[in-house]
Amino acid sequence: MAQVVEIPIGLAQFQLPAAVHDRLQFLLDRQDSGTQLSENERLEAEGLVEVAEFLSLLLLRSHQVTK
Repeated sequence: MAQVVEIPIGLAQFQLPAAVHDRLQFLLDRQDSGTQLSENERLEAEGLVEVAEFLSLLLLRSHQVTK
């Protein structure tokens, strides 16, 4: 049986704060330039990517629900 999860409207509009986005971009740029990230930096980047992907999915789902 499918469950309905209500998403507060404000939460669906949430975006990564600029400083967090900038940090993620910095880490990804370093990695893309061939610089090997430390273990902590790699874990940080992976976590930030997961959060960004979750927010994107949340926004997509909220648009589907409101149609």
